Amino acid sequence: MTDEIESFSALLRVALGDRIAADATSFLDMLADDAVMDFPYAPPGMTTRLDGKAAIARHLQDLGGQIAFDRMGHPTVFATTDADVTLVEFDGFGRGVSTGEPYDQRYLSIIRTRDGRIVHYRDYWNPLVILRALRGAAVVDALAGEAADHG
Repeated sequence: MTDEIESFSALLRVALGDRIAADATSFLDMLADDAVMDFPYAPPGMTTRLDGKAAIARHLQDLGGQIAFDRMGHPTVFATTDADVTLVEFDGFGRGVSTGEPYDQRYLSIIRTRDGRIVHYRDYWNPLVILRALRGAAVVDALAGEAADHG
């Protein structure tokens, strides 16, 4: 979709609507203090789970020094049978800070809310996209070549 959203928090506001408290203006404001984030597809050596708002804040600060996000695509929201769970598909665009490589990522996020805050955020994304942005195209191309040789 060609619609773009300026920030991640704006995207979540669109996707989650009144599931998030009106006073929550940033992503960190949207989180419960005991929120958990999971990254099931994270490559070895990368973060797979964050426990608590403070850990999530540190991770986001570190990530900001590695990936420069430009914009987010408009979210597609999928209904679930649980009113506290929202599935959101969206695109994120940016560049690796040290490599200059593009970061054009597609996400599928499963978000659980309680009392106007996010309590669990499970984030699925393509690990090759982040490896290319952080480590460069040559590293990913070499990995893909090795996989093809062993396939």
